[in-house]
Amino acid sequence: MIILTVAALTLQEAARRRVLRSLAVLTVVLLTLSAWGFSRIDAEFGGLTSGQATLAAAMVLNLVMFGLSLIAALGTAFLAGPTVAGEIESGIALAVLGRPVRRSAVLLGKWLGLVVFGSGFVAVAGLAQLLIVQITVGYWPPEPVTGLALLAAQAATLLTLGLLLSTAISPMASGIVAVGLFGATWIAGVVGNLGVALGNASVERVGTVSQVLLPTDGLWRGAMRAFQDPALFAQFSEAFEGHPFLSVAPLSGPYLAWAAVWVVGVLGLAGLAFQRRDL
Repeated sequence: MIILTVAALTLQEAARRRVLRSLAVLTVVLLTLSAWGFSRIDAEFGGLTSGQATLAAAMVLNLVMFGLSLIAALGTAFLAGPTVAGEIESGIALAVLGRPVRRSAVLLGKWLGLVVFGSGFVAVAGLAQLLIVQITVGYWPPEPVTGLALLAAQAATLLTLGLLLSTAISPMASGIVAVGLFGATWIAGVVGNLGVALGNASVERVGTVSQVLLPTDGLWRGAMRAFQDPALFAQFSEAFEGHPFLSVAPLSGPYLAWAAVWVVGVLGLAGLAFQRRDL
């Protein structure tokens, strides 16, 4: 009961923050630009009658979805920071935890509220983008639910990291570090993809290791795979080699299990750090 109450309060607090308004503005701008861009694709290729047009639509869709995932990452990271560190600095945490309330329950409730917020954002913004693509060019990805679920999992992974960081450093620093690691992991994934294209095992290992240390990029590449037409793989196999917005291999069951274990483990570390931190 305490967990659900804290989750509801966390959602209410997130809705009042200026970060939410900034996210809304950025999302509207991105969706508007994507609608214009997809309309130009349709004008150029005439209703996606060719494989090249479908490939262009898939690449642009993945590019826009990356923009949405970046907005979600920024929002969840900078909302997770003040959740613990901000309340400790302001004294709110001392007032709340001075009562017979377990710190672990409060932290889990805050995490649940942030996960609901991040997942809701991904679902609404992602569905709006898919509808824009359907209306403008008539393209609908083969696995939209899977793709959006993986993007939501990516947001949950990053906010869990942000929550851990917020138990040790200031709110602003935790958001900056979380987003910085998100970007560094994505770049490492691009480098790993280039290693695959060049047949260089050492360079490829850079991407593999980064996706294990922080699963955000691995989940993102699984989402890209879900938004692509499978017919493109055989027809344009060379275009997928080393491309940052195209992905061939689907996520494996063991990797998804590792991502879940990673989130649980980091959340557990956040709980231990919060338990030991002086208020």
